[in-house]
Amino acid sequence: MPGTALWWTNERKRYKKKYSRKVGRATKQPTVPVLNEERRRAILDLISQRGRVLVTELSDQFATSQVTIRKDLEVLHAHGLIHRTHGGALPVRDGALEDPTLREKEKLHHQEKQRIAEAAATKVKEGQVLILDSGTTTTAIARALRNFQNLTIITNAVNIAADLAGTAVEVILTGGTLRKNSFSLVGPIAEETLHRLSADLFFLGVDGFDVHYGLSTPNLPEAKVNRVMMDISRRTVTVCDSSKFGRRSLSLIAPASAVQEVITDRGAPKSDLRALKQAGIEVTLV
Repeated sequence: MPGTALWWTNERKRYKKKYSRKVGRATKQPTVPVLNEERRRAILDLISQRGRVLVTELSDQFATSQVTIRKDLEVLHAHGLIHRTHGGALPVRDGALEDPTLREKEKLHHQEKQRIAEAAATKVKEGQVLILDSGTTTTAIARALRNFQNLTIITNAVNIAADLAGTAVEVILTGGTLRKNSFSLVGPIAEETLHRLSADLFFLGVDGFDVHYGLSTPNLPEAKVNRVMMDISRRTVTVCDSSKFGRRSLSLIAPASAVQEVITDRGAPKSDLRALKQAGIEVTLV
């Protein structure tokens, strides 16, 4: 009997061990692939929580390739849900009515604006007539043109006119109603002055550049003045840093197809740059 009891105990142990392995194998959950939509929703949540995401980090987190993550970000950007940047993405923070002051804008993306201004200056020739609208990027362009000896600049920006005072550049200030936020002149007087003039080249700064919606600004009178500037210019070049892409402000200035060239930095979304080139718009990256 003792031998029988020992045999029974050993058999029970072997049975439990064998059975537990079978149960373990039977109850093990298979790996379920994450759907594209699920991953993209998760990416939106992460951007909202962290304030930014990087392609490399998302690739590790979701155990998928960087190519797949880049495609996810491009899709989200195309739907206006995020702002695509070089190597990652940022949330779409700005509302259509947001209108920062010129002083506030000067603190943002300073190096990119300087590079854009330098590139813009190389496209200017002595003897030309230019238009510069108001803004920090166009202000940087004006400063890059201070050494020209035979140049006329038409502007509605009081600060640009002041920056060029004392140089050989001839300045025509449009007149009009002063917008204290941007130091720009708008309204019927500004528009009437512009209608009596003509220019070779117009450098247009914008608050929002959505390749599908167009170029926009939060101020309605400013948009109207910008449209007149485009009408009287032989060539319009939009100058803006990459943070302006994917954004829409209150007032539409013109569709993207209305400009002949865009100067921006290399952080601009590749999908937007492709769309511009496909539309026949020259793109200069700095």
